[in-house]
Amino acid sequence: MKDDMVCKVCQGVGLLRDDEGWQYECSVCHGFGKLDGSDGKRETKIMSVDENNRLLD
Repeated sequence: MKDDMVCKVCQGVGLLRDDEGWQYECSVCHGFGKLDGSDGKRETKIMSVDENNRLLD
């Protein structure tokens, strides 16, 4: 995978981890670990978080 295609948020893993070790799907690449040309055109979704900054489903 080319370096410019790797998701810079999750470093290509597709998962993010919080302080307590909980893993979440990367909200930028949606778990794919790479970006394609259409990623900049996706609609941004603001998520709710708790006091520990964990995403609420």
